[in-house]
Amino acid sequence: MKNRTQIISPAFFIGKDGNGIISFGSGQPDLPPPKEIFRNLEDRRLFKYGLIKGDEHLRASLAKEYPAARAENFVVTNGASEALDLVMRAIYQMHGRARVLLCRPYYYSYLPIVKFAGLKPVFTDLKEGRINFEDFQEKVKGVKAVLINSPSNPTGRVEAIETLNKIERLTQKLGVYVISDEVYKDLIYGRENYLINGKHVITINSFSKTYSMCGLRVGYLWARDPNIVQGAVDIKVHTSMNTNILGQEMALRATKVPRSFVARQTAIWKARRDFIYEGLRDIGFDLWKPEGAFYVLPRIKNSARVVNDLYYDHKVIVYDGAWFGAPGRIRLSYALELPKIKEGLRRIKKYLRGRESWLK
Repeated sequence: MKNRTQIISPAFFIGKDGNGIISFGSGQPDLPPPKEIFRNLEDRRLFKYGLIKGDEHLRASLAKEYPAARAENFVVTNGASEALDLVMRAIYQMHGRARVLLCRPYYYSYLPIVKFAGLKPVFTDLKEGRINFEDFQEKVKGVKAVLINSPSNPTGRVEAIETLNKIERLTQKLGVYVISDEVYKDLIYGRENYLINGKHVITINSFSKTYSMCGLRVGYLWARDPNIVQGAVDIKVHTSMNTNILGQEMALRATKVPRSFVARQTAIWKARRDFIYEGLRDIGFDLWKPEGAFYVLPRIKNSARVVNDLYYDHKVIVYDGAWFGAPGRIRLSYALELPKIKEGLRRIKKYLRGRESWLK
């Protein structure tokens, strides 16, 4: 490829496809949404303004999925990203320039969202891809909120229930918000999701990953603290107003889809996980085995150069681990068909001939 602009951010890759490109970049499921969501969408009400909090029927349906939840404590948002943004800004409105604890590596949007809200990030480094509770216990002192993502983007790891229990007790004692990003909660290979509980817990989720509805931009937050809910609504009314009404109707239908739909999807993700994990190990990569979501984060030296070379010389998209707070690694999404994964691995192996020392 000519005109080799230096690639310094995921924004360079978003929307790039076709022309022989194999993309391990964006975490966008290639599996189809449930067919039930598409029927009879001609109703004119779906094209009018709606409630800022979100459709009443959708919030009531979401409340049934969580213990002791009430519809009024949900806000339907433009994807999980807006939910996170609203929560962070609501915390700033209530507590000023407070500190927020991030687990590193982190999803690449977390750091900007925290900073845009006027909050101050602090970090606890993961150990083997999971929270090191000893370090967490030290770093949580003096913060107003912690942000947890399990299963994780970018590591694919799932936090141990014992660790989550300890975090529940500690944050409850300290009066610290736990913002739990649960967008991959249905995509766990070994056990059911564990829902973090407590009066200071704020749950973030979306329909993007479980139901392959990324482009509809329907997510939500559920806060046990009504002040967080009201703070988010007060901001949203002046920014995005209501979330896509048509998308909310399709999301409501998705909540009624049999769980067998999710089970079938998860089985496909697990098969792909096994294939890419073994394929990368055969090449010589050192990596954690994902337990959920659809990402791997293998080690490699010169990760920024690797990202550029693979794209321009081999038409393969991977993300630089540095964008996730993990320099010396690359992140690959396996949200693509097995033949494409196989071809992508073949190209990566070809590129690494003569560069095997980068894997050590």
